Parts: sequence; C-alpha cells; structure tokens
Amino acid sequence: MAISTAPTAEILDSTILQDVVDGNLRLTSEQAMCLYHEMPLPELGRWADKRCRTLHGDFIRTYIVDRNINYTNICTAKCTFCAFRRDGHEDDAYTLNYDVLLQKVQEIVDIGGTQILMQGGMNPELPLEWYIDLLQLLGEKFPQVHVHAFSPPEIIEFVHFFNTPGNSLEEQIRWVLTKLQEAGLKSIPGGGGEIFAHAVREKIGLGKCNAEVWLTVMRIAHELGMNTSATMMFGHIEGIADRIHHMDLVRTWQDRSIEDFGLNGGGRYKAFISWPFQPDNSPLGRVKEWNTSEAEPFPGDVVAKLDGTGVKSEHPEFGRRICLAGSSSYLRTQAISRLFLDNIYSIGSSWVTMGPAIGQTALFYGANDLGSVMLEENVVSAAGTTWCLNEAKLCHMIRGAGFTPAKRDNKYDLLQIHDGENAPDKMVTDWSSQEQGALIAHTSSNNTACNNSVPLTINQ
Repeated sequence: MAISTAPTAEILDSTILQDVVDGNLRLTSEQAMCLYHEMPLPELGRWADKRCRTLHGDFIRTYIVDRNINYTNICTAKCTFCAFRRDGHEDDAYTLNYDVLLQKVQEIVDIGGTQILMQGGMNPELPLEWYIDLLQLLGEKFPQVHVHAFSPPEIIEFVHFFNTPGNSLEEQIRWVLTKLQEAGLKSIPGGGGEIFAHAVREKIGLGKCNAEVWLTVMRIAHELGMNTSATMMFGHIEGIADRIHHMDLVRTWQDRSIEDFGLNGGGRYKAFISWPFQPDNSPLGRVKEWNTSEAEPFPGDVVAKLDGTGVKSEHPEFGRRICLAGSSSYLRTQAISRLFLDNIYSIGSSWVTMGPAIGQTALFYGANDLGSVMLEENVVSAAGTTWCLNEAKLCHMIRGAGFTPAKRDNKYDLLQIHDGENAPDKMVTDWSSQEQGALIAHTSSNNTACNNSVPLTINQ
C-alpha cells in the first residue's frame, strides 16, 4: 500500500520532514523540487541521513565484491554521452571470448567476489545462443557467483536481433528474459536509465529504448522473480525537474511491482544509484557548457516538466548547452533520492565517478552502500574517470566515516561484518602501498591490484 501524501504541507517544516523520515509521509514531486532548490545542502543531507538511519540503522554500511565485465563495446546505439561504444570496424572494437570471460570471473572469485555485473554494447553479431551458452557455462564453472547482467536496452535489442516469438512487445520481452533466466541469469542491472524524459532521451540516447519500454523490461523481470536496480545519469542537458520526474517513474513502477508481485515471490528494485555525466571523450562532452552566472535560466530547466512533458522547442538552445553536476549538485540529488524513493531499500554512493572523498561524504547524504570494489571498468573510464579501490580501501572509507563496514550480496543480505581485527582495512600496515592506480583493462592478468592501463585486446 502506497504511503499517503500531503501536497499542501509546508515541506520545509521539520515536523513534516520527520514524517517523511519515519516513512509516514510521501514527498510529492513539487515538494522534492522545493527541497532541492530551497533547503541548504548540509540540512538536506542531515534529513537524508536520518531517513537512511531509519532504514539501515546507525552502525553498518555496506559494499560488495564483484566485477564489472563489459563483454563487448560494439553497439548499434549512438548515445551522445558515451565514449565507450564502437561500430565494429575500429581497431579497438572488441568482443571477449568465453575463455577471457571465465578468467575474469575466476579472478574476482579469487579475491572473495560473489557477483559479476556483466553489460556490453548492443552487438548485432552475437546470437541468443552466445548468451545462453555463456550463462550456462558460468553456472557450471562458478555456481556460487551471482550473475547480474544485461540492462533493459540490451534486452530490447535481444528482442529485435533474435526474431523473438510473441504477439506483443511484452510477450517478446518475457520470452527473452525467461530463456536467460533458465540459463542462469539472476538479476538485471539498471543500466541505460539515463534520464527518462522524452525531450532529453531523444537527444542523448539515439537508438536506445524509451522510458516506458525500459520500465516494462524491469516490470516483467519482477514478475519473473528477478530483482533489479534503477539508475540515473544526470548533469548534462536535463533540468532538475527531469531528475525528479525520473525518480517519480521509478517509484510509481516500484509500487506496481510490489503490489502485483510482492506476495508471490516477485522481484523489485533493490537499489537506486545516480551519478553525474562524465564529459571527456564523448560527443556530448564537446557541447558548450552553460555559464551558471548567466541571468537567463539553463535551457534544460526551461524545458523540463515534473510530468515529463517538456518539449525541445521551448528553448532554442536546448540540447546545445550542458550544465555539468559538481559535488554539491551530486550530493543534493542523492539526498533527494533517499527522501523521495521511500519504497527502495538501498541508495548507492557513486565514488566511481565522484572519487573516494565525495563517495565517502555521500554516506552522510542518504547512501547506505558504497557499491563494489573496482577491479575493472571500461565504460566510465573511457570518459576519463579511473578511480580504483580495493576491498581494504572501501572498508577504510566506511570506517573512516564512523560506520562498521560489512560485505553484502546482491539481495543486500550481510555476508560478513568487519568488526574485528582481521578486517581487510585493519590488516593494512602501510597505506602508502595502497595508493590509487589506474583501472586494469582487458589484457591485464594481475588481479590483486590496480595496474597501469594497457590497450584493449581486440576481438577476444
């Protein structure tokens, strides 16, 4: 049952916000906009932190040990924000073969990993059997590893590539997901969410499914008993109202999944993770940045509507100017997500894009989870962001923020609480040996540390 709203309530009133913190009142989109624009950042952070502590307690904050495997960079979509994709003819276009993929999984298992996050470009040359055989092989070799893979845009391209049976898109999606689930797929990541508003999405996500289709994929996954995550990439051409509209759609569809499938073993969104657009090496990054000191409002804010109905014609510069999100905008957006998304358990910090210092600070702005160690990453790093943290560093960040680190699984069940002297961070005697290095790339064989970058291996 959905939480009630009080649209006329003064949301800056502490008694009203306490009801939100306690889970007795749901923010409206208009109230979320008010908080974003009018509440001082430290105060907003305190309220988000209170809500987080209501759900997760005062002591434990979590992380997971997994590996982000990008199995191909060949992609039919032409997203303007992406520095990772290739058409297939380029020298650095690649698809990893099974042996390389299995080796990558072995490397994360060797350091205590419990999950792989596997996503790639939408590669039309890979048949359904390639994915089915891969999932079955992973299940045979690594039955203990949770396979969290294939975002909604990938699933939709599977529908298109594989001449999928079914009389409707929903039936086709269900057929594909059932095949993948039977082969060993356990849950679906929230990649490709970006921003749901049509005016933004048609500008930055050429060839990628629209919001309703994205959400439909996730709903069918929930129907089949799979948990998923939701994401948002912001700080480009969108307005603040677009961010809140995005969260509102996630919250609304989560309500439906819980109501329709929650009592019958269904899945749901377990986490929401948002991060700022990384501009380096991408077409969108070459767009002129908006000067925030200008008297005129940012074009994205002029176009954006809380119901997602904004149209690009409402400002001649829409899509031609970007407004990048710095640390304050990131923390403010994350804090709003914690207060607004009352039906989603976990809010993840994005240290991968923001760096360890802001990633740690995010634990006081509504985040309960630091995500994963970063043994490998190829999408965000293609845009110039190459933070790399091992398990000891993640534990060190959580403990340094005043919490006890705990290793979790995909369901957010705790696997190990690090409250003893044998904790990963407490075993380090020389932190100078733990200095940040670059992310390893596809040809790296050393799985124990972050090595210097090396060229991508082609057509593996």
